[in-house]
Order: sequence, then structure tokens, then C-alpha cells
Amino acid sequence: MLSGSFTNKFIETGCDEAGRGCLAGPVFAAAVILPVGFKNSLLNDSKKLVETTRYKLREVIEKEAVAWAVASCSPSEIDEVNILNASIYSMHRALDKLKTRPEFLIIDGNRFKPYHDIPYECIIKGDGKYMSIAAASILAKTYRDDYMIAAHAKHPNYHWDRNKGYPTMQHKLAIQEHGITSLHRKTFNYTLQMKLDI
Repeated sequence: MLSGSFTNKFIETGCDEAGRGCLAGPVFAAAVILPVGFKNSLLNDSKKLVETTRYKLREVIEKEAVAWAVASCSPSEIDEVNILNASIYSMHRALDKLKTRPEFLIIDGNRFKPYHDIPYECIIKGDGKYMSIAAASILAKTYRDDYMIAAHAKHPNYHWDRNKGYPTMQHKLAIQEHGITSLHRKTFNYTLQMKLDI
């Protein structure tokens, strides 16, 4: 079972990102403040949940959270600042949008950059340990999936409705046949990836 909070002394916000390992599309991040005592037996790391459960939980999170926000960095921004920095900047943008100011941040992973003067803790695999991070992972994942499904309509050759921009064999073969689009991350070494994986 996930823990309710990292610390009970402050207004705590969980942050997570989605899409860091993709070949195409933005990286999304979410920030979530859950009410004290919040519990949900289904809530878990978004990667461990089926799609229907993620979307059901999104409704619950958006309804019951004290505050929540989702933000992103575009493929061109990822190319400019690299994917790690883009992931962190997406979290900062999500935090900027919160209607309640956090007093403490818990971040999924092991890297972050200070956000104003708010103390934080990086937690490896935090989305499987703390509810607010798990909630953020679900929002980031579902909003990014929505974006990629919409993008699929304009670029059907890449099957983003299925792979959401991740490096599946089908996606790599489509890149080999059709080239890359404006939504692909151009700093990724596609030629090397093809040699290694195809």
C-alpha cells in the first residue's frame, strides 16, 4: 500500500513526469496536492495500471485533490535543453499553475532543480511509494496519452494511438520508411537506434 505522505508537517506536493523515454511528442509533468488522510486502494504507479483504471483515477484525483496541475515541454524545447532539464522544467511549470502554494515537494526520481525556496526530496520509484506522486504520474501519463492520440490523427503512419511516441519496433520502422516529423525529438540518434534495434 502506498504511504499517505512523506511528511505531515507541510502542505506536500507530489511531482512526476511522463514521456521521458519517447522518440516523439512533449514531455508532460503533473503536480498534485492530496487532502490529508486521502486513501484509494487502486492508486499506484501509472505504469502498473491498465488504461481504463488510469482514466477512472484521473477523475477521482481531479475531483478530490486540494490542487493539481499539468504542464509540458515541447519537442523543440527538449532538443534545446535536453530531456532531463525539460522534465524538470515541466514540473516547475506545473507547480507554477497550482492554486495552492506547496510547502514541501516530493519528486519522483533522483534529479531535480530547486523551485523557488521550497524544500524538496527526490525519491527513486516514488510513484510506487507515495500517493501524491502516484497521482501526479497518472495525470501526466493520461494527459500525454490524450495529446499523442490527437497527434496520431495528423501523423497516422507512426501509430501514436498505440505506442504514444515510445520506441516500439513499429514506430522505428515507420521512422525508417517515412522519416521524422516536427513532433520527433531531433537530437535523438535515430540512425544508431536503427542499427542497434532493427
